[in-house]
Amino acid sequence: MSDALPGRAVLPVGSPGERSGGWWGCLTLIVTEGALFGYLIFSYLYLAAQTTQPWPPEGLPKLGLGSLNTAILLSSSVFVWFCERCVRRRRIKLGSASMAVAIVLGAIFIGIQLKEWSNHPYGMTTQLYGSLYFTITGFHLAHVIVGLFVLGFLLLWTALGYFDNARCAALTIGGLYWHFVDIVWLFIFTTLYLSPYVLRRGG
Repeated sequence: MSDALPGRAVLPVGSPGERSGGWWGCLTLIVTEGALFGYLIFSYLYLAAQTTQPWPPEGLPKLGLGSLNTAILLSSSVFVWFCERCVRRRRIKLGSASMAVAIVLGAIFIGIQLKEWSNHPYGMTTQLYGSLYFTITGFHLAHVIVGLFVLGFLLLWTALGYFDNARCAALTIGGLYWHFVDIVWLFIFTTLYLSPYVLRRGG
């Protein structure tokens, strides 16, 4: 068989066409999840504009931890991107180290988010603001946790040498999901941390 089809012993790279099926599947997932986050953020802004109660009930948000967490999550996205670049240049060890740093930064983000949750004097069922705050941030945190599992597998496969400059579609797809999680956080940070200052000034 190999004599009849010379040069065909090498497995094909990815799916036919420019983008793999996995890439389009991940893009579809991102569009769906992005719509869900959009609905949540719209609900928050609409109800914030309608309420006559203090919003947030504890006063204007403290920007320190939220800003730090934003910087941490965006930095992790850079390391994920850099990992793929390293793999494409066959620098596997550097790529593995970069992915490991991204995972550590993601774990730190989770720790800070949990710390912020514990700092609030209310819970999800206390009042309207608490329900929206914990639903939005909790939904995002679930995506971060899933993303860390994805990055963990990508780190393992990168360290084992499964990827090279021709076969790294999984890195691209996993990175696409992680970048989505980071971009969504920018909208959440703007909504939950910055918009109350604008609404307070407008009121």
